[in-house]
Amino acid sequence: MSLRTYFEELEFDLPTALIQALVALLDEMPSATLTEKHVSTVENQQGIYQLFLDGELVYIGKTDADAGLQTRLRRHSKKIQGRISLNSSRVTFKAVRIYVFTAMDLEELLIAHFGLTSTNSWNNSGFGANDPGRERDTTKLKEHHFDKKFPIQLQLSVDVGANGKAQSVNDVLVKLKKAVPYLIRAQTAGGGGKRPHDDLVETRITIPAKKGLTAERVLRLVKTALGSEWQVTALPGYVVIYKEDRPYSEGEILLAI
Repeated sequence: MSLRTYFEELEFDLPTALIQALVALLDEMPSATLTEKHVSTVENQQGIYQLFLDGELVYIGKTDADAGLQTRLRRHSKKIQGRISLNSSRVTFKAVRIYVFTAMDLEELLIAHFGLTSTNSWNNSGFGANDPGRERDTTKLKEHHFDKKFPIQLQLSVDVGANGKAQSVNDVLVKLKKAVPYLIRAQTAGGGGKRPHDDLVETRITIPAKKGLTAERVLRLVKTALGSEWQVTALPGYVVIYKEDRPYSEGEILLAI
């Protein structure tokens, strides 16, 4: 005979049950290299994903449907390209689409489950961030910061449509930004808009039509054209171009040619 009454209570530990199911599924899944070939087959839906470096788990992320798995993985794939000491073939991933998100923070729960910290992984190390903004340009990076461990590669060969004819510095920078897998931020005209500074639009530059043109050489040519009032600084994770004379705790100030 049942001992139940017409009123009972049920306390279900949903976070624990979901994490256990996710961990079991992830353990059974193989990983794939973080290349366009594999990323393009992932549905651009909400879910969670893991990144591995040489087979070791280094990053856990979560995304909603507005910035789906494919979009996020493609952004990460681009970021790891053009980094010193980081060949993209070393990075693999697993991704799981989750149809229903609860109010729980799956990313934090999985990070805690796998014991990832800012010192033993890419989580909380600047890896997932977009442009950190002007106020962070002079920040002294910690040794475990992603950009500190894997700085940008300035010796990448680039194609900026060089034809030996004069064009504006701004046009060259637009092409260079598309050619490299890292951020290049240049001073705007101000007023809260994105219109480029007048000097970038009005200054003419001639990029020699030659093979083996590198990002660094283009940036030095830009510095040469803009003159002494402008500074081109290669920070560990990105490049900034401003009308300034400013010291930075990290990175290299690129001189004119």
